[in-house]
Amino acid sequence: MALDPQAKFLLEQMEAAGAPPMSQLSPEEARLTTDFSALAGEPEEVGKVENRKIAGPGGEIPVRIYTPKGEGAFPALVYYHGGGWVIGDLETVDVPCRLLTNLANCVVVSVDYRLAPEHKFPAAADDSYAAAKWVAENAASIGVDPNRIAVGGDSAGGNLAAVVALMAREKREISLAYQMLIYPVTNHSYATESYTENADGYLLTKDSMEWFWNHYLRSEEDGKNPYASPLQAKDLSGLPPALVLTGEFDPLRDEGEAYAERLKEAGVPVEAKRYDGMIHGFFWMPGVLEQGRKSIEHAADALKRVFQGSVASKL
Repeated sequence: MALDPQAKFLLEQMEAAGAPPMSQLSPEEARLTTDFSALAGEPEEVGKVENRKIAGPGGEIPVRIYTPKGEGAFPALVYYHGGGWVIGDLETVDVPCRLLTNLANCVVVSVDYRLAPEHKFPAAADDSYAAAKWVAENAASIGVDPNRIAVGGDSAGGNLAAVVALMAREKREISLAYQMLIYPVTNHSYATESYTENADGYLLTKDSMEWFWNHYLRSEEDGKNPYASPLQAKDLSGLPPALVLTGEFDPLRDEGEAYAERLKEAGVPVEAKRYDGMIHGFFWMPGVLEQGRKSIEHAADALKRVFQGSVASKL
């Protein structure tokens, strides 16, 4: 497929702005200069938005809780933002989280996990799991049904959602209904066709991904840990059903699709869809990319179906 015309226009605008590549910036500079929130569009009203701090393994973790209008208990999505474990925050995904709250009629708990390189692997994964556990253990106080909790995220956040699902299976402390993986990072490797085809020119570059991984990992050995590279987990059976969305012009396309295949082979119900013509980050950009809006609607529909199915299975 050809590059989506809206994505092409966006890339041309970015190129004209002449910002230096991420890989030439320090983490602090990258955080100050990388802001995609203008591409998300106007934030929708939801029933209630609450900023809180919850206990985590390395101190307090800020979370933002979006509650839909109406009476609970609601199902919940614990959401992890993207940004290569180095950049990104609660504001980055404010608009998508509001849309998911309204469209899926669920509580969304957005998690501001610790970032690298100040906090290297496994800090982000540990915070992400702690947040999911907190939601399960405090469900009643935030109007959530503890039997209908999903995890989800985009890019590095998709990585963290997949990792939390692995942790939950192994620790047996919480039960997850679903994992929503939006163009997830699944493997510390650059050896895929999509890395070769899309190394440059489509927003996320191979150089940027190397920069992110180098800030996140303490050592090469960490990259082989399934809690960093879920694709390297030996056994993916017994994990919650998954939605995996990928973009055609994204270096991460093939590893996301490989993870979907591995899940299927392990007997996990999976819905996988590639968004043709799309670049990395489209889920953040419903204000300027029609396919970005559609991907959020797609994810919300998938969540709604699984949450309704969870209710039916308990009747």
